[in-house]
Amino acid sequence: MPLVDALRREARSVPASGIIAVADHARGRPGLIPLWVGEGDSPTPDFIRSAASGSLAEGHTFYTWQGGIPPLLEALSRYHLRTFGRSCAPDEFIVTGGGMQAIQLAMQAVGGAGDEIIYFSPAWPNFPAAFGITGGTPVPVSLTFTDNGWSLDLDQVESAITGKTKAIFVNTPANPTGWTADEETLRALLALARRHGLWIIADEIYTRFHYDEGRAPSFFDIAEDEDRIIFVNSFSKNWAMTGWRVGWIRAHRSLKPIFDHLVQYSTSGVAEFMQRGAVAALDEGDTFIGQQVERARKARDLLCSTLLETGRVRLAPPPGAFYLFFAVDGVSNAHAGAIDLVDSTGIGLAPGTAFGAEGEGYFRLCFNRRLDQIEVAAEKIAEWIRAR
Repeated sequence: MPLVDALRREARSVPASGIIAVADHARGRPGLIPLWVGEGDSPTPDFIRSAASGSLAEGHTFYTWQGGIPPLLEALSRYHLRTFGRSCAPDEFIVTGGGMQAIQLAMQAVGGAGDEIIYFSPAWPNFPAAFGITGGTPVPVSLTFTDNGWSLDLDQVESAITGKTKAIFVNTPANPTGWTADEETLRALLALARRHGLWIIADEIYTRFHYDEGRAPSFFDIAEDEDRIIFVNSFSKNWAMTGWRVGWIRAHRSLKPIFDHLVQYSTSGVAEFMQRGAVAALDEGDTFIGQQVERARKARDLLCSTLLETGRVRLAPPPGAFYLFFAVDGVSNAHAGAIDLVDSTGIGLAPGTAFGAEGEGYFRLCFNRRLDQIEVAAEKIAEWIRAR
């Protein structure tokens, strides 16, 4: 028997990343503008790095609290009160090894083999893959594209609920579409979850990247203390800390011991010096976030204007997150299109099929980058579209 056949079926079935397939094809090319991954081009700000390096210099390199050092839990409490107007005690937070671990632990806590979790597609592929690895079944509900942007049919969500459903995974603002639930939609989803006794796993990592006034609507705006909601989040996007791998969970305080144990038996916690940097991010980073969001807004507007001028794209300016998910007339194979685009122009985009079957014919572009790069990329993509 081949060694691979002796592994668990769920491990063998983990899909390859459609994003990495294009990235591997293009890496190392001179002049490449890589817009395929979900991160900006700004390094972590000095005030965050200095806090971490200072902690490292002081020798904070030992085992620490599994669920997070008290100063970081307190900083998270302050951040949520300031950002959401929600008073959350420090013992409602659990620090994780990135947003991805927060998602994994939340899913492990509410479901497993034989269970189902509903999510909205097109979606970041890590959501369904993480649950599939547990032996559970991720169930997609398709978002619909219209001239007014992406929308969710709540009747389809309810129709997807079965006796095996344990949770609804809600990512808003969404990767890759930018779909952003309004408060009415959040209330309807919460009512649905209450009625069927389901958990909501609320991934609101892009809440601050919202292009109407203020942050995006949040379950924090409407939830009651006893609601079955687990919030997952990360320092990666808001504070340009993608490589740090620090995230958090916010849950009812009665659940904290459970999640502390789950952290203990997976990573045993996050390094203290990285957590000290995270404290600085929360307490000193609001100005930096505002600058990042304003830059992304300008990049979004420039990009959409340039591509719409071709008359051959289907897109709606995303109200949230920092991705443009767009289709090009005449392109039916997203992977082949992405390969041809990078070969022809040196612009690297993610094929929409990396985000589910509903993404066929679409491309995802991360516009959280310098405006001069976005301007060059927009012009080259527009030329490629016109030449087809």
